Amino acid sequence: MKSPRLSLIFLGLSVMALASGCGGKKDSTAELEGAANKFVAESAATAAPPAAGDIAAAATVAPSQQMREVVDSYKGGKLEDAVTRLQNLRATQTMTGPQRMALNDATAVIMNEIYALAAKGDQRAIQAVKQYEKMQTQRH
Repeated sequence: MKSPRLSLIFLGLSVMALASGCGGKKDSTAELEGAANKFVAESAATAAPPAAGDIAAAATVAPSQQMREVVDSYKGGKLEDAVTRLQNLRATQTMTGPQRMALNDATAVIMNEIYALAAKGDQRAIQAVKQYEKMQTQRH
């Protein structure tokens, strides 16, 4: 026969595990800002000034600036523009590993929110999903 004490301990541990796993809904804007801040911090840590003759590198927009534009587009409700900027940024080859991870986190946050809005019938979100899927299929 099982000890009542053992059952009580198991029950208590189960309740604690469930309670710690249910943190509630996270704020997608805060998550996006966090990913953007990681992206910018990593960019600042690894930034090197362009060589004197490297005019093309100086003329291109830095990935950290592109990430800031993604966040601004998303916050401004320009979902299709945010998706397009994300996809263009994902195609950039000059990112570090942590920047790529932050970009993937930001993409996940934005796309989860956009898919949820599209499921509710938001036309801007539906257009953004179509744009995202179109760009995904063009990449491959």
